Amino acid sequence: MPKYYEEKEEDGRACGGVREDLRQCLLESPCVLEENKTPRQCLKEGCCRSLQITFFACKRSMLDTRARFRGRKGY
Repeated sequence: MPKYYEEKEEDGRACGGVREDLRQCLLESPCVLEENKTPRQCLKEGCCRSLQITFFACKRSMLDTRARFRGRKGY
């Protein structure tokens, strides 16, 4: 189960769960903690890649007109 659902307030924004998990993943990554890089730099290096792809798919599904029938991707 994603960390988003465990003892957190619900984010009303679209793709809020994926956004929060991606944020937490980046802040807890060794790239940020040990190497003292910014989360943006770590994201460009490939940290938390699966969550980044899921977040992109969720945001893209908001613009897709077929999403009205299929629903948004992600959680």
